[in-house]
Amino acid sequence: MDPSHPLWASPVEAPLVIDDVEAQRWDDAADLIVVGLGGAGVAAALEAAERGVNVIAFDRYEGGGSSAANGGVYYAGGGTRAQREAGESDTTEEMYKYLAIETAGVVSDATLRRFCEDSVPTFDWLLAHGALLNGTGVFRKKVSYPPLRYHLYHPDNSLVSSYAARAKPAARGHRTAVYNKGKAWGLGWGIWKPLAAAAVKAGVRFDKYTEVRQLVLDRHGAVVGVKALSIPAGSAAARRFARYIRNANWLLGLLPPVIPLAAVTIGLARRYLAAAGRIEAEQRVTRFVRARRGVVLSAGGFILNSPMVEHYAPLYRRGLPNGTLGDTGSGIRLGQSAGGAVGMMDRVTGWCMINPPSAWPRGMVVNKRGERIIHEGVYGSTLGDAVAHSPEGSAYLILDEALYRESRRQIGRGADVVKYQRQVARLNLMMNRKTAATPEALAQALGIDAAGLKKSVEAYNRAARGEIPDVVGKAPEEMSALTAPPYHAIDISVHSRYFPMPMLTLGGLKVDEDSGMVLREDGSAIPGLYAAGRTAVGICSNVYVSGLAYADCIFSGRRVGRSVAGASVLAPLARTA
Repeated sequence: MDPSHPLWASPVEAPLVIDDVEAQRWDDAADLIVVGLGGAGVAAALEAAERGVNVIAFDRYEGGGSSAANGGVYYAGGGTRAQREAGESDTTEEMYKYLAIETAGVVSDATLRRFCEDSVPTFDWLLAHGALLNGTGVFRKKVSYPPLRYHLYHPDNSLVSSYAARAKPAARGHRTAVYNKGKAWGLGWGIWKPLAAAAVKAGVRFDKYTEVRQLVLDRHGAVVGVKALSIPAGSAAARRFARYIRNANWLLGLLPPVIPLAAVTIGLARRYLAAAGRIEAEQRVTRFVRARRGVVLSAGGFILNSPMVEHYAPLYRRGLPNGTLGDTGSGIRLGQSAGGAVGMMDRVTGWCMINPPSAWPRGMVVNKRGERIIHEGVYGSTLGDAVAHSPEGSAYLILDEALYRESRRQIGRGADVVKYQRQVARLNLMMNRKTAATPEALAQALGIDAAGLKKSVEAYNRAARGEIPDVVGKAPEEMSALTAPPYHAIDISVHSRYFPMPMLTLGGLKVDEDSGMVLREDGSAIPGLYAAGRTAVGICSNVYVSGLAYADCIFSGRRVGRSVAGASVLAPLARTA
């Protein structure tokens, strides 16, 4: 099958087209079918149910997806309750001005403004439904992820001088008040779990261990149902499947992949996944479920589908997939099977987090030509994007002895950093560092252009002293002159063994920005089909900053819920000549 085919590299089946919706054998029915109950899916389900819509939600696993598994950061601003209590000044206008830089037109100005204007009410909506976003403490310095006692921080580029000159910075990263044994992942459930409980209380039926493989269309192209494969609820097979998946997820998250022992835990996880796959192959039953008002595709992105990543975003093919088991692109493929158009499929966020230690971004990052590529103090995904677009995806962090020693102190015993941040920094200083007496010798050790690196170091030092403007707009106070030999380099390439680049996909189905309905290539909407979260193009599809994907999931999911609540039943259309 050609890669341009909508079903390529996917188990999704071509749509079933029926002549008579009423005559079709249906095993179940609902007004709205939710395919994937992660952050976007649960927001759509809850919003719709509270507006009187009958909802059934399917998830191949136990729900939550990447939203529940992430670091628990939610992007909000304009004066949220948490911001006000922390004394953090922010306005909707400043939030809009900042995000306009990052989104770069990926959504309309009207949609972006609506997102910003809805930020405070949405935050209050989350709190009202039990989201654990009531932590205290604001971290005001630039950092990739704050120490765990802080629950409000700058999760973006807003503190970088060139951004701050265009929009007033504010701490907009709201971290959930939950803990996971000192880890910075597995914290997003502090938002998802209360919403899921509220959805069930509102009447949403949630069928776990159910995979949607096919859409059902009427002869006019409207989506009227789905084909779902389910492990029978309450069965011994379902209990075994759940146990295998939980064990696999535990093993996959046990160790950072840069730790050599991680190969062992990943191997064990794959055994559990294989056993779970056998249960699916042998025990699932087929069900056809009617959607009276619509189907929303909210099944995540496609970062775990390596053929799709290779095809759509080849620059990132050697990075580290950062998703959960459902991020296979199935939701996107389902939408394409019905004629849906896709956009921004080449956009991937790759995280190149070099802070902490805070000494590292005071150095410089160069490509194989020895040239600077970006302001080193930018957020990790912005840096990662620059690295991925460098020749061969290669880049190196250059430090002098003074910055090297300072960075060691900043991750030493008693340092106020998250455990994994200390582990990764220490590992790279020990195992992923080359040292030489001069920049030229360091370049030779790295196999990069020596003249280019020498020239870059000289220009960097002059800019750090304020003698000339910096080539990438870095302010002197954000720099340290590299004058103390020996010189050090850390490989931060996309394919670096000890500094891997975690990635997730940002593109997806094109949608109408007022309703969330999936669009065809000609711009017309597909009746009865919606998409949300990372299955769709959204607020964060150009550039990712921490918490923006979660916020977009809630925003786009609620949009679908409201739209479906006002939509008419599709059955009469299906029976017209």
